This record gives sequence, C-alpha cells and structure tokens, in this order.
Amino acid sequence: MSIAHGIKRLGVLGAGQMGTGIAFVSALHAKVPVLLHDKSAHQISKGLSLIDKLLAKDVSKGRLQPSDAAEARARIQTVDALRSHARSVTENLDLKRAIFRDFAAKIRPDAILATNTSSISITKIAGAVIPEGASAAGEVGKAVSGRVVGRCLKVCIFSIPVPVMKLVELISAVQTSQDTLDRSRAFAEACGKEVATSQDVPGFVSNALLMPFINEGVATRDDIDKTFRLGMAHPMGPLQLGDIGLDTCLSIQQTLYKGTSDSKYRPSVLLERMVDAQYLGKKSGRGFYEYND
Repeated sequence: MSIAHGIKRLGVLGAGQMGTGIAFVSALHAKVPVLLHDKSAHQISKGLSLIDKLLAKDVSKGRLQPSDAAEARARIQTVDALRSHARSVTENLDLKRAIFRDFAAKIRPDAILATNTSSISITKIAGAVIPEGASAAGEVGKAVSGRVVGRCLKVCIFSIPVPVMKLVELISAVQTSQDTLDRSRAFAEACGKEVATSQDVPGFVSNALLMPFINEGVATRDDIDKTFRLGMAHPMGPLQLGDIGLDTCLSIQQTLYKGTSDSKYRPSVLLERMVDAQYLGKKSGRGFYEYND
C-alpha cells in the first residue's frame, strides 16, 4: 500500500512526555513501527508505562478495541542506539546541532530529520548537518540540510500532551525542501493531527503569542486565568498552561528576547525566581499552582 508520507519506521530520541507522546500517536494512528531511545532506563520504563496506561484507558472507554491496542503497543520497541528520524530532547541548540550532525552522517539519505522545539531556529540546526568541506549551496549541502524540518510541539508543534492536543506546528528552515515539508505534513495528518505552518522566526506562531501572557502580571493568578477561560473561551488560562514546564517557558522567553530584543519577551523576575526555586509546575509539584498527585 502506498503511503503518502513514505515513512516506514520512526525513530524517537528521548522518552519524556513529548517523545513518549509522539511514539504513541505514531504507532496507534499512523501505524508505523517506532524505535524509542533514551539514555535513562528509568525514563524508558516510565514512558512505556504511560503508553500502556493510555492504551488501557482508550480500551476501557470503548474508543479502541483490545486487539488494536495490542497491535499499537507491539509497534513500539526500545533500542540502545538510534539512527533514525525524529528527536525530542532538551531545548539546547548546541546539543541539537551535535545530534543532528551525527544522525545526518549515519542514516539513509531519504530519511527526514525532524526536531521538536519551542523556539530554537530550525535553520541553524539544518546548517549544522552539512558535511565538513561541503558547500551549503552545493548539491550535497542542499540535499542534506533540505531534509531537516521543525515541529513546534506545543504546549504546542506536536502539542503537549501529544495524544490529546490536535495541533502540529510545522516549521520550514531556509534549507528545507518541499518534499520534506509535504511528507512531514502527511505524516502529522496520519497521526490524526491538524497542521499549521510557520516561518522560522523566534517562537514561531504559538509561543510568540503565548509567552507575553505569562509575563504580564496585571492581576492575580486566578483572575488572569479566569479571564482567558470565561472571557476568551480558552480551555485553560496561560498560567495554568505554563505550569506544564516553567523552566521550558523561561528558556523560550530567553531565546525570544535574545532573538528579537523586544522587551515584551524579557522574562519577568518572578518567573526567573520560581525556576531558581525549582517551582517548575506539574513536574515538580508546584508552579503557579500546587499539585498533590
């Protein structure tokens, strides 16, 4: 059977909330084999446990047949080393460049290199995969860098939590080929997602709009979030949304401010102090809100 995206196997580097979610929707909806890697055995175990819980929940709710759940789970395998396609690791440009440079030298030439990021330039990552001695304007340089694409998985590009959020924000680097974009869109749609596209600018669409709301201390926490829920029909307010990871929010704001010099993106002192205190949101048990479970 012909598959529009042409992806026959997906590799995911990082078994955190994002990587696990991508593995889940890819195996369940796109029905492709997934190779999941993380340097932490504990994180792998935690990620697989979450996948099992999500599948069991869908079966219990009648949204999924037990046989379909078993088939989806069987498509996900863990590996000690990964030479494949997608990656979901920390928001660190130097780390992403190093990983993509290594991947580009080892994987097959028609494989797509996709990064999940909230704010890092896809163009800078694509530039790093060009082999030493090759020209960015030459055929080799264009072919290698042209297969790099960004997915702003959102709080948001696969949006967090990936199994629930419908959005994938697709970002094209200056070098990204049309074939890479078309195949990436087709794959996201096969995963059951809606696709929005963005230029490779700081914050892309979602975070360029969201982050200033987290900075504006114009009212109490509850009143800010209530205004967004009841006055703008948002499912949650920006501070509750930010509690998915305040350290990530701070990193995004720092990148936005550095990239634009626009004061609306300058991180607030309160956010910096909260991160210093390890008040990171849900994952630490306390952020703008407190979490007991």
